[in-house]
Amino acid sequence: MESNTPNPEELTSKIVEIKNLLEEEEEEEFHHLNNPADGIKPIIKKYLGVPNHADQIGNKFYFTDGDAKVEVVVVTDDIIRVRLAPHSVFLEEFSYAVPKLEHKAAAFTLYEDDNEFRVATKSINCHIRKKDFFISFSDSNNHVTSSDAVPMHWEENVQFGGYYVFCTKTCAKDESFFGLGDKPTELNLRGKRLKNWNTDAYSFAWNQDPLYRSIPFYISVNEGIAHGIFFDNTFKAQFDFGAEDKTKTSFWADGGELQYYYIHGPHMMDVVKSYHILTGTHPMPPLWALGYHQCRWSYYPEAKVRKIAKGFRENKIPCDGIYLDIDYMDGYRCFTWNRKYFPDPKKMISELAADGFKTVVIIDPGIRVDDNYWVFKEGKEKRYFCRRSDDYFMEGHVWPGRCQFPDFTNPEVREWWGGLFDELVEMGVAGVWNDMNEPAVFGAGTFPDDVRHQYDGHRGSHRKAHNVYGMQMVRSTYEGLRKIMKNKRPFTITRAGYSGVQRYSSVWTGDNVASWEHLKLGNIQCQRLSVSGIPFCGTDIGGFSGEPDGELFTRWIQLGTFSPFMRAHSAGDTKEREPWSFGEPFTEINRKFIELRYRLIPYLYSTFWEHHRYGFPILRPVVMHEQDVLLNHFRQDEFTYGDKILVCPVMEPGQIRRNVYLPKGKWFNYWTFEVLEGGKEITVDTPLQTMPLFVKAGSVIPEYPVMQYIGEKEIEEVKLNVYYTDYEVNSFLFEDYGETFAYEQDIYLEKKFVVNGNSKKLIIDQSMEGLYTPRYEGYHFNVIGLPFKPHKIVVDGKTVTDFILNDDGTMEFKYSKKFKQIEISK
Repeated sequence: MESNTPNPEELTSKIVEIKNLLEEEEEEEFHHLNNPADGIKPIIKKYLGVPNHADQIGNKFYFTDGDAKVEVVVVTDDIIRVRLAPHSVFLEEFSYAVPKLEHKAAAFTLYEDDNEFRVATKSINCHIRKKDFFISFSDSNNHVTSSDAVPMHWEENVQFGGYYVFCTKTCAKDESFFGLGDKPTELNLRGKRLKNWNTDAYSFAWNQDPLYRSIPFYISVNEGIAHGIFFDNTFKAQFDFGAEDKTKTSFWADGGELQYYYIHGPHMMDVVKSYHILTGTHPMPPLWALGYHQCRWSYYPEAKVRKIAKGFRENKIPCDGIYLDIDYMDGYRCFTWNRKYFPDPKKMISELAADGFKTVVIIDPGIRVDDNYWVFKEGKEKRYFCRRSDDYFMEGHVWPGRCQFPDFTNPEVREWWGGLFDELVEMGVAGVWNDMNEPAVFGAGTFPDDVRHQYDGHRGSHRKAHNVYGMQMVRSTYEGLRKIMKNKRPFTITRAGYSGVQRYSSVWTGDNVASWEHLKLGNIQCQRLSVSGIPFCGTDIGGFSGEPDGELFTRWIQLGTFSPFMRAHSAGDTKEREPWSFGEPFTEINRKFIELRYRLIPYLYSTFWEHHRYGFPILRPVVMHEQDVLLNHFRQDEFTYGDKILVCPVMEPGQIRRNVYLPKGKWFNYWTFEVLEGGKEITVDTPLQTMPLFVKAGSVIPEYPVMQYIGEKEIEEVKLNVYYTDYEVNSFLFEDYGETFAYEQDIYLEKKFVVNGNSKKLIIDQSMEGLYTPRYEGYHFNVIGLPFKPHKIVVDGKTVTDFILNDDGTMEFKYSKKFKQIEISK
């Protein structure tokens, strides 16, 4: 039988023949070029194409056009994250702003039809349009709240690698925008184009941009519905709120990923609370940090510091903190003392503490290049300082001269730096002020782009790390102090930061100017910071540079009384600026308002608890109360501290009256007890000794006795100012030890007061939660605005006959702190 199998020679011949044919075909298809670069396509913006596929892995959904990929992550029922990978390769997931992305959505589903893919939770929908990859969001009523104007796009960055990334959304005719940190411009950002790049901006001006912080989070309000966008990208970023094209809103960055969170409202308050779910809230501060602080560049030598402290006590003006600026150091070297100016700092700090003053010291990131300086020597040996791309140390000139700078994005460096505070804490230092950490460098502005950072193992150049450098410095400071101080709460303040910095520090608005314009700016900036997730904020009262007169300084003290952080601060080339520096009548008025600050400490502290536990902002602009009223989108003078006290600072010289808008509801004039109906503007007299303050009807405002510093006196009773209402109003009082972390183990007391009344009676209910027991035993009630003459008080079934009716219509009586219900009747 014959075989059809070819012999080996024939097989080899066939293979060679086929190979030659294939090579001939390849040569026909492939043409060598004299210049290979001719075949490279030009670099242009590239846009998402047509989504042709969807995959789901848990709460993550992936959509692709065959090259690029988009990830949609359901975070909660109200938060969805969108992330773009231009060639389907995502960067490793990491964020300094969002320490842990926790999935908290109850249920979610992917739907598909001929027109779109749709990811739905019980509250919101994320739509991916099939014809063009447009992404939009709608609420549970299918009302579209946010939609792309063009598909997400990117452009290759030849010089550095990676991509410029862009997102453009439609901008509605009456849409308004709020947030973005400390921008020195109108509260409503509509029509603005702004940049995020932390910058040392000495004596900044109105509309100057950028400033010290980068907070890439904004809130949109349109048709009475709010949503937020958090663009979690640390590179230099820009935001255009209808400036270039009034029909479009855009945000883009010089690198990193296009990654943003859509945060649904429908109320502004809901958006801010959800933003805090992502980025965290401020820990409870030590109670003394809510007092008045005095600062100057610089108080030295020691005799000067003691003179300032003596001035407060002699003038009977309360004060809790005195700051030491860079002149307390030896040649501006951090963690050292100038023994000529401060021969025995421990003794000085101890004696200040005995008189009720906490000492706060400044620390900058620049470490002097000096092999005889122990901090430099240690950092150099451990290779903790930043290096450039060719492995040279990054050096720049700041206050000490030629300096190198720690890489605070390296956890090992943060641990080391935090431990350096050991000696300062042992000396009695109570707080640390981080400055110059944008980072600022004389002449150069900041670090060069090619400086390398460890970035918690995710490596990057300074382009990536610049905006988080200051945040990571103050993180290192806070974590180090917390470890050294055991169970005591650290107090920190930082000039620079990024989203999430509130987990570690308070902030101030930087080197402002002694002008009426800057008084207005400071008011807006603190409101903006508060709704941008940074609650513990304040301004340099009186202005850092320039010379205020007595009237401007006093009006600034009045505003500062209702700033979460209250500190006067001035430059060294200005006249001294203590509350008594301008003589009478200014000293008396300044004392009156600083005393008011201390009387209201339990209210201020309780609003801080509402922020820490529930994510509420402390300062709330009028639009946050009534976002459905378009006119309120442009109000920026009035704000509430918490939700009970409405503040309207006086911001014009010689102003003896001004208009004030009261939100809907009933309000009491704090000074006169006059009852006013809200939802309209009223005209209020504003002589220098007063400032428009109003209290919401039904509020319970707790008060402490006036003290020269927190803890000067044992609290024997708490005064409760109860404002009449004919509808139900809730108030809170938070109490704990005021300086420890025991509240994290539920060692606190959260009291809830419910007030409601009619033409014949007023009822006050109290309930409690927590394990703390305050040492005082009773309340001193001051009931304001009763529409009837009271004849009877019944507390938990027992009649109280001992009460006083005052000529101003108020009613006073005392009772145990443990009451459950009080009924006051005709």
